[in-house]
Amino acid sequence: MMRTGTGCIDRPSPNHGPRPEGVGVELLILHYTGMPTAESALSRLCDPAAQVSAHYTVDEDGAVHAHVPEDRRAWHAGLSSWRGRTDVNSRSIGIEIVNPGHEFGYRPFPAVQMAAVADLCLDIMGRHGIAPADVLGHSDIAPARKEDPGELFDWPGLAARGIGLWPQPIAADDSPIDLAVDLAESAEDVAALLGRYGYDTAESRVLLSFQRHFHPERLTGEPDPETLRRLRALLRMTGR
Repeated sequence: MMRTGTGCIDRPSPNHGPRPEGVGVELLILHYTGMPTAESALSRLCDPAAQVSAHYTVDEDGAVHAHVPEDRRAWHAGLSSWRGRTDVNSRSIGIEIVNPGHEFGYRPFPAVQMAAVADLCLDIMGRHGIAPADVLGHSDIAPARKEDPGELFDWPGLAARGIGLWPQPIAADDSPIDLAVDLAESAEDVAALLGRYGYDTAESRVLLSFQRHFHPERLTGEPDPETLRRLRALLRMTGR
């Protein structure tokens, strides 16, 4: 099934295949297109030679382009992992969001675009029973390779509508690791917490990817008290 209605444009891609038998949709992965124009991105997603696709693309004006039926496996995630499971494509829906990305002039996502993304996400989550915690960015599942949708993406706004999570630390999130200690000595502890949340800690740039999503004010890739508090808050919120 593909979303239909006002603003949805049918632009099919040939780049898809069957989902493995018995594998359902569990994750919703958000990307930016990372190309100079919307048309260049749409053309690539529909080019059989490119060998890439997504289920939907949301343009900056809010128009939604439908590429691959949701019961088919689109080719958007690449080499990736979440919570110890690879082949993310087989168990996810992928949404591309038009933005030139870090290579071509990264910029904020317009409000009308974010509203369309939110509406589309809610539709998909409702159809497939996807939990808010299972709405992720491409950089979450492939931290060594990807930066999207990036630090300018409005994750807090989506979380306010029940899409994804946004950490709400409380006093209890300050323990058991003493946040006053040198956090460099706690690198192994931080990695263990990231792994509990779902990240592949064998990948490089994992903490930076976490910050890009959940603490975009501090993109250092190094542990700091507020990053750690937000990570603990997410673990508490999900019971992981």
